Amino acid sequence: MIGLAPRTSCHGNPSLLHQVVHVLVVNEEGQILLQKRSPNKDIQPNRWDTSVGGHLKPGEDYGAAATREMREELGIGGRSLLPLHDYLWRTVIESERVRTYLCLHNGPFCPDSQEILELRFWSLDEIHQHLGEGIFTPNFEEEFARYLVWKGRRSYA
Repeated sequence: MIGLAPRTSCHGNPSLLHQVVHVLVVNEEGQILLQKRSPNKDIQPNRWDTSVGGHLKPGEDYGAAATREMREELGIGGRSLLPLHDYLWRTVIESERVRTYLCLHNGPFCPDSQEILELRFWSLDEIHQHLGEGIFTPNFEEEFARYLVWKGRRSYA
């Protein structure tokens, strides 16, 4: 069954599969922009996460949601997005159908201070060094593994 449910219901009932968009922002040096989630977030506060992420609004497609979330979270617009992959993400509290895009951008950024505590670019080696330490969201660690598989199959800027 397809329907609408509030975010609070989706983040507490793993039987409610909901649509989510992620964007990995990568600079010309190949570093990935990560956001440190606000301590006010209900899921994974104070952890480093994917550059951009958010739920689709009713009637919105993934591309439009990615563009909107980039503007809302990072203050950037008018950037090309390359679709990378789709996957299902399931935990004990939620189930998401995720579509991930890649955006090449060096900045500047204007982060939403209500959602983002800090922004910074991380090298792939830095990320590797800290995997499994609990500083990244589990979802980002999954996202990073998928990105590396994609990167091994394709070349980019």
